[in-house]
Amino acid sequence: MITTLLVLAVLAAVLLFWVAGSYNTLVTLRNRFKNAFAQIDVQLKRRYDLIPNLVETAKGYMKHERETLEAVIAARNTAYAASKVAAANPADAGAVKGLLGAEAGLGGALSRLMVVAEQYPDLKANQNMMQLTEELTSTENKISFARQAFNDAVTIFNTKREVFPTNLIAGLFNFGEAQLFEVENATERQAPKVQFT
Repeated sequence: MITTLLVLAVLAAVLLFWVAGSYNTLVTLRNRFKNAFAQIDVQLKRRYDLIPNLVETAKGYMKHERETLEAVIAARNTAYAASKVAAANPADAGAVKGLLGAEAGLGGALSRLMVVAEQYPDLKANQNMMQLTEELTSTENKISFARQAFNDAVTIFNTKREVFPTNLIAGLFNFGEAQLFEVENATERQAPKVQFT
């Protein structure tokens, strides 16, 4: 009788440690992908801060392109608002998808701005414009690296929460699937071209 109780106690302890270990692993992985999203958010904020300066610099040269400039600012504001929602809870797949859509709109607006800006040689030669476009290009590269790190962390988390037997713990404690930060439309996968040549 004592041996049976001892065996049951050992099994219960092993089970408890396994549940605790699996839970802690899932929490750790979730925090890693949240941190990775925070790195994307930092770079997105940097880009959002650069865009008004870019538009202000272009305004003086592009007097007849008001609609293009307003579209860039509107897309920037939409993306900024979506980034705030996604940053509040990177585990919310809907918020991340909303951000992806807003970012696609911003990328398109920036691309149109750069195409129009090519028609203004004085603007292309402006030192502020050259510096801003270089900073924007650098920021786009940093966003790309941060997005890759986020997607790697999300993939590790999702894999861990889906494999047996950890999926039992994930289901029990409501660890939902995390959304990858990827562009659905193949034409939007290209970063906006911001170099003047």
